[in-house]
Amino acid sequence: MKIFKPLLPVLFLAFHFGMAQDYFLEKYQPYSSEIPTPEDFLGYGIGEQHTRHDLIVAYLKTLAAVSDRAEIEEYGKTYEGRSLVILRISEPDNLANLENYRKEHLNNLQGEAKSSANLPVFIQLGYNVHGNEPSSSEAALLTAYTLVASEHAEISKYRQNGVVFLDPTINPDGRDRHTHWANSFKGDPLVADPQDIEHNEGWPRGRTNHYWFDLNRDWLLAIHPESRGKLNWYHHWYPNVVTDFHEMGTQSTYFFEPMKAIGSKDPIMPEENYEKLNELFGDYFADALDEIGSLYFTGEAFDGTYPGYGSSYPDLQGGLGLLFEQASSRGHVQDTDMGQVTFPFTIRNQYTSGMATVKAAVDNKEYLRDYQQRFFRSGLDNARKSGIRGYEFEVKNDLNRLKAFMDKLLIHRIEVYKSGDDRFIVPTEQPQYRMVQTVFETYDSYRDSVFYDASAWSLANFYNVTYQPVKTRIKIGDRVTTTTDLGTIPELSRSNYAYLVDWRDYNSAAFLNYLQEQKLRVQSAAKGFTSTINGNAQTFSPGTLIIPVSRQDQDAEEVYEMIKAGVERFGVPVYPVNTGYNRGQGIDLGSRHVVPLTTPKVFMPVGQGVNSYEAGEVWHLLDQRVEMPITKIPMRNMPNASLDPYNTMVMVSGRYNALDSSAKAKLKDWVAKGNTLIATGSAVKWVIENEMGDAALTEAPEKDASEITARKPYIDHAEHLGREEVGGAIFEVDLDLTHPVAFGYTDRKLPVYKNNEVWLAPSKNPYNTVAKYTEDPHIDGFISKTNLEDHLKPSASVVVSKLGRGQIILFADNPNFRGSWYGTNKMFLNALFLNSLIRNP
Repeated sequence: MKIFKPLLPVLFLAFHFGMAQDYFLEKYQPYSSEIPTPEDFLGYGIGEQHTRHDLIVAYLKTLAAVSDRAEIEEYGKTYEGRSLVILRISEPDNLANLENYRKEHLNNLQGEAKSSANLPVFIQLGYNVHGNEPSSSEAALLTAYTLVASEHAEISKYRQNGVVFLDPTINPDGRDRHTHWANSFKGDPLVADPQDIEHNEGWPRGRTNHYWFDLNRDWLLAIHPESRGKLNWYHHWYPNVVTDFHEMGTQSTYFFEPMKAIGSKDPIMPEENYEKLNELFGDYFADALDEIGSLYFTGEAFDGTYPGYGSSYPDLQGGLGLLFEQASSRGHVQDTDMGQVTFPFTIRNQYTSGMATVKAAVDNKEYLRDYQQRFFRSGLDNARKSGIRGYEFEVKNDLNRLKAFMDKLLIHRIEVYKSGDDRFIVPTEQPQYRMVQTVFETYDSYRDSVFYDASAWSLANFYNVTYQPVKTRIKIGDRVTTTTDLGTIPELSRSNYAYLVDWRDYNSAAFLNYLQEQKLRVQSAAKGFTSTINGNAQTFSPGTLIIPVSRQDQDAEEVYEMIKAGVERFGVPVYPVNTGYNRGQGIDLGSRHVVPLTTPKVFMPVGQGVNSYEAGEVWHLLDQRVEMPITKIPMRNMPNASLDPYNTMVMVSGRYNALDSSAKAKLKDWVAKGNTLIATGSAVKWVIENEMGDAALTEAPEKDASEITARKPYIDHAEHLGREEVGGAIFEVDLDLTHPVAFGYTDRKLPVYKNNEVWLAPSKNPYNTVAKYTEDPHIDGFISKTNLEDHLKPSASVVVSKLGRGQIILFADNPNFRGSWYGTNKMFLNALFLNSLIRNP
């Protein structure tokens, strides 16, 4: 007979007035008296306040110090220097033999041997990837204590048959941002009013990491240290089960898998994963939550289509990724339509699901191991049946972009080989075949039209890689195992005349910023030319940087040493020349088409109303890759801020309601004086609607009134309306390679990422449309027929608009999406660094 506990309001009162930690832990008594409880260590009961990350780590270290059932490892550090740790929990004999178990486990995956019956199942419990979804990290403390200290027969069975790898906080920087907020505004007595400040975080909120990125989208993209450390750990162990704990709206209940149907028409993960395995584990979760009287739902929401979630990436590695979503108290207690949601209640649901995961994994360990072995075997079979032997690719004239793309292949353990001069081949017949599909395959057919997130993620397009499938027999050369030996740049020799910098390289903007920091005067060529380098004719494209030695305040030797240091730091090709005369092969170096570059002095509004994701992407790009500071001005200060110190402004998607008529007039006047405004995403709409410049939005054709008012089933409204949202897809644009915003590109066709409904009309000035969608623009991902035909195809992606002596550069699409669009970053950086070259035709 199942025992049901009281409902939410009573739960809170019982906890607050005496049941203390028995509310969580009574099921698995007795516990070893030698192991401190979380309450003993922290000085307060779990759920009474939010626990800082350093205290979480300290408690886990204490468990490892006092018990031979636990050991701790650090797998990385965050941008802010917080430790990323995993606590390993099992019986002492298992921990002592863990490396042998790991090798046996990997041999099993490779089909070299059938695992022995005593090989424990590997369970990875991951918590708190979104920092302001805090209940799971508190549950992690309870779970760690239970698994280490409990003497209950059931827990002993778990330790004997499994190894639990407990990662308490995947996003420590975001967690501590939220922890400080919740504890700072906690009342005594507690305030449950949803309008209280405790339940309404300030911008940018704690969901994201230091640079305001959503780490639950980064498993595939691998941009940040949190994800990179975790991926390296993951491919060292290949756990059988991985959890991904989250929170959702306060008015909801609890969610566990199975999710809604996968949106892909032909999912690359086995049907056994999202049908049989999810149903199998779902029974355990239902039983556990029924026992404590918690309500829940399954199958209605969330989808595992995008492979970059913590609950979907493991599915592409033969494991079982499991998503949990708990209605959030967004603080310590909050009123809802069904009573109060308390922080302890949310923690207990997460704790209960985590323990149920361990039970299900141990009970089914042989099946999980067999499934994982069959997963990799079926991948090889699928590769053979696909008809594609491999994908050949190259990245011309951009060694640093090639290195960035190769880094993604290697971090996902994708095998890649040299196939010729500057060309590489990725065989399909390899253990990571499904990741190969993820990187290179594109899709235009879907069984669902509403996606929780992106519907396109072909990484080769993110990096603007030229690639093609190979269906004939492939020839492979040496395997690539590191990015350091992919190529070399010319050794720099000294010049007394000038140096030329290849603007096609991804790091050229960072190198230019470095040169300007050194107070060197730098010019850029608006037209291409051919110069003689070491006796050989070499072509230089528009955008090439020119550093004339005689125009510097430093002597020739100092200039050489500065440039040499920059070359070593950024790996950008630089060529010395001894004459400016190019003998009619393009412009000479003293041409009127060689323009001095102005050092960008950039600011960006941030704060309430601004899209923190996109603002963080700009901040991260300039901080981490360009090594250039950017001033971030709070929106509340914008009306009174002095704009005189700056010559460039970046506006990302947002509402900008804080800018009143006076602030808008000031901004217009600032641009008109000769400055540059760069707008991306929905900021483009704001600029146009506020009549800044001469750009316009595309006007859709009028619909027939009967089509608009045609009767439809009410229950389908979410699906019908959601179909017209562009959740994230990849399209092809045609570039004007002669425009400064497109300098550094050599191919007119470029993939761009669109995740909005900003339809920018081509400029009425025939020279100011930098990028327009091609006649057949679709590359990858879902878009409705209406949006494709009526909105996208007639539109432009990048347009330049004039305002007085200044200019506004409009990006309808986000060129910096999730820190991973190396292919379009250059256009954005051109807008920052090369805007001196733009003239009003």
